[in-house]
Amino acid sequence: MADSPQRRRVVIVGAGFAGYHAARTLSRLAGAPTEIMVINSADYFLYLPLMPQVASGLVEPRHICVSLPGRLRNVRFVLGTVSHVDPGRKTVSWTSPEGGTGEVGYDRLILTAGSVNKLLPIPGVADYAHGFRSIAEAIYLRDHITRQLELAAVATDAAERQARCTFVVVGAGYTGTEVTAQGQLLTTRLAGTMPRLASRRIRWMLLDTAPRLLPELDEHLSKTAARVLRRRGVDVRTGQSVTHALDDCVQLSTGEKVPTRSLIWCVGVRADPLVDGLDLATSRGRLVVDEFMAVPGIPDMYACGDCAAVPDLTRPGQVCGMTAQHAVRQGRQVARNVAASLGFGTAGPYQHRDLGFLVDLGGLAAAANPLHVPLSGPPANAVTRGYHLIAMSGNRTRVLVDWALNAVTPPEATSFGVISAESVPLDPDEPRT
Repeated sequence: MADSPQRRRVVIVGAGFAGYHAARTLSRLAGAPTEIMVINSADYFLYLPLMPQVASGLVEPRHICVSLPGRLRNVRFVLGTVSHVDPGRKTVSWTSPEGGTGEVGYDRLILTAGSVNKLLPIPGVADYAHGFRSIAEAIYLRDHITRQLELAAVATDAAERQARCTFVVVGAGYTGTEVTAQGQLLTTRLAGTMPRLASRRIRWMLLDTAPRLLPELDEHLSKTAARVLRRRGVDVRTGQSVTHALDDCVQLSTGEKVPTRSLIWCVGVRADPLVDGLDLATSRGRLVVDEFMAVPGIPDMYACGDCAAVPDLTRPGQVCGMTAQHAVRQGRQVARNVAASLGFGTAGPYQHRDLGFLVDLGGLAAAANPLHVPLSGPPANAVTRGYHLIAMSGNRTRVLVDWALNAVTPPEATSFGVISAESVPLDPDEPRT
């Protein structure tokens, strides 16, 4: 049980969009009588939507990372990875980055463990594909892309040069589309500085088994994104995917072999493996919760965000998608519900109104439908960047300065090489060998 019966403890596992906003909201509602503890494997909240801009060198990595100790002033922060949750004993156990362990009791638990890369049983993908879920993966990808072009520029073998100048992205959802858009502009910019590549086509392929890009979003966004990418020369292929990956090529579902040294995996995400070890009901790998985000049959335990199957009351029988928009709102609402259980305010079900989506396609290109008003080009770009500045929880000025500098001078094209492929495995439970 919690150490002090007079001061109740709420433990929040994870500090992504849901956990971070739950902690901020709860700290305002519950006040001094409640100890709020956040356990997270990193000491920052990562603003994921701007990761493609980090990978393309437009925004500095630290500028999309917000310090948890700095922003959550009335919250106790623990740096560690949660390894076990015992709902019966009401305890949470964790491991620190240096191998130490800890355990704490709770009066209320909010599980917001988030998600990890989703793998498919395709030979070679776990060994040769690069994921895109962490800041380390974004930095690695930028270095990798830069390095491939630098090596292509000095390659004496034409086949090797072509392979290094080919980039294959699997998954044409939100992340894959933005990574492709930003990556294509990055390689065009880099190739222009290398005389031996100046006239060579840098090939980008975007694959998805779905019939169109951005299949989960409005068709306007899909058509705009496809038009922009194809105009830039991106080889967009729907109804196709990779069936085998090797170190120097990938085989497509059509039987075609594409020589490449760059396979970028943006197929989607799955709930954090912590959920699998809870021995609780799940739906497609996500923890089952009710409309109040409480875990049925487990007292004082709540869950939301990507790791939870939160009912979508606007679509009976379905659950909310794994998006930042849902996670932010769920985090705030679950904080209100937990506060209500402690005697502060009133609980309510999670209900949302779709405000539309935004897709940054690099440069002045974008697609957006704010409040379901279709926009494209510079107006959509302005709305997209304005939204990101409002939605960020810090570093707005730093990001704005990055954008302003990019408008007058190109970003530096350098590869630090400080992050190896082995340190960013696609499957966190199975490091590369």
